[in-house]
Amino acid sequence: MKLIIQIPCYNEENSLPATLRELPRGIRGIDEIEVLVIDDGSDDRTVEMARQAGVSHIVSLGKHQGLAVAFRSGLDACLWRGADLIVNTDGDNQYAGGDIETLVAPILSGQADLVVGVRDIESISYFSPLKKRLQRIGSWVVRQAAGSPIEDTTSGFRAFNREAALRINVFSGFSYTLETLIQAGQGPLRIATVPVRVNAKMRESRLAGSIRKYIARSAATIFRVYATYNPMRVFFWAGAVSFSLGCLISLRYLYLYWTASASGHVQSLILSAILMILGFQLFVVGVVSELISVNRRLNEEVLYRLRRLELNQASRPGALIEGKGSAASRSQKSP
Repeated sequence: MKLIIQIPCYNEENSLPATLRELPRGIRGIDEIEVLVIDDGSDDRTVEMARQAGVSHIVSLGKHQGLAVAFRSGLDACLWRGADLIVNTDGDNQYAGGDIETLVAPILSGQADLVVGVRDIESISYFSPLKKRLQRIGSWVVRQAAGSPIEDTTSGFRAFNREAALRINVFSGFSYTLETLIQAGQGPLRIATVPVRVNAKMRESRLAGSIRKYIARSAATIFRVYATYNPMRVFFWAGAVSFSLGCLISLRYLYLYWTASASGHVQSLILSAILMILGFQLFVVGVVSELISVNRRLNEEVLYRLRRLELNQASRPGALIEGKGSAASRSQKSP
């Protein structure tokens, strides 16, 4: 059983050494533990610090592409290196590395495919009351969208078995945390949670420039991913609301027409027609989107089988693992 701990990094020269020091050297039930650092275009000494610490692998993305791209590139690189288990943690030393053994336990026991480390948000002193409240609200929204009981949906401290890593697809350029949970909740993956500890803050979050921007981008991600997997539900209800409002306005117009003079209320009739047409169009869009969604699911299954086939072929003796132009081909083995 091989575990690879991946750490996406962007200018983490100050915090990366502390993160690496906390990582476990051995875990019961795991034969090999390796560390893979994904350098997301850092312009400081992040790569140098990783080499000095003797990490197993360094994957360079060349230029800064964002956390979601770094995460997906890390999963691919870990799979190519034969990982049976993958743990993702942050390079800012937010999560306690000693909890990795707790994090992988549900996978080792066969109870889960994906495990999320849940922080005690209320006890984190450097989270403001507003941020704590937004965390609770956001996690509730994602739980409804994903259909899974995840209490801390923005936690990046996660463990994946090979099956989960093969099935996860990240298309957002913003963050992977919300997208992967909704995707996993809509699919066959079993999700579990374990409580984890956090360390003292070493730097401010760089995921978004402000809380308002973070909320806007997170809301857009949640809607897009949920609509991707449940388009009929989204567009049907949107169409039903629009069509119903149009009907109500039409009934009001008819009431005024028969009981009084309808003159002066033509605008209401036009508005009702627009709303009813819009509602019907949204319903049609929902039907078409549902058909596209079915095709998407088939494509995801094909992609999953293709990845498995590639990895099985690459695992044969003498096979070439690193593909030309891939993130794996730009990786380096640390001395």
